[in-house]
Amino acid sequence: MIETEVKKVRGKLKTPRAAAIAGILFAVLFGGSLVLIRISVPASLADTAWLESNSKMVLLALNMVPYAGIAFLWFIGVIRDRFGDLEDRLFATVFLGSGLLFLALTFVGAALAGGLLNFYSSTATPLVKSDLIMYSRQVMYQILNVYAIRMEGVFMLSLGTIWWRTGLMHRGLVILTYASALMLLLTVNNLSLWVTLVFPGWVLVISVIVLIQNLRKEPESLSEV
Repeated sequence: MIETEVKKVRGKLKTPRAAAIAGILFAVLFGGSLVLIRISVPASLADTAWLESNSKMVLLALNMVPYAGIAFLWFIGVIRDRFGDLEDRLFATVFLGSGLLFLALTFVGAALAGGLLNFYSSTATPLVKSDLIMYSRQVMYQILNVYAIRMEGVFMLSLGTIWWRTGLMHRGLVILTYASALMLLLTVNNLSLWVTLVFPGWVLVISVIVLIQNLRKEPESLSEV
């Protein structure tokens, strides 16, 4: 009887811990892909030399994105699991919708980048290459640095509001979440690498906190059995 109860407790704790680890994986993979792309692709649209010299590095970064997206879905799952009966339908809907939109926009931007690399390697017309590269980079910039990053801000803002109302997270971390969200929502043009790393860095912090809380909770729950 006791062994059965212990197994039930461990089963309840296993999923949140695994999802918290997934959040850490997302932060590492997504943050790593951003860093690789930033150091491989120059800011100037006219500079296309990176397509010859750094294309493999960019492809590596793009191949990390799908796995980061899968891990992010698990991260959303553990956050919703922690809401329990305290979930606010309005803010929970905004939280979930903005998270999924961020993921979809990121996948679209990565797919466009992958298509651009494949097109460049398969065509031999310099003029077409130059025009298409400039256009494609502008489209990707709009998707990733305007729309996707705003969805990151909305995701953080809605989650911070839920935490504030329910008391599920320390108020200091909630204030940090609000500040980071406003930075992503209000920052326009010429985004630095540090700004783009705000979101994966925040996910990393939250995931580590959730993981630590679950590790502390497990011995307490087992002792009650």
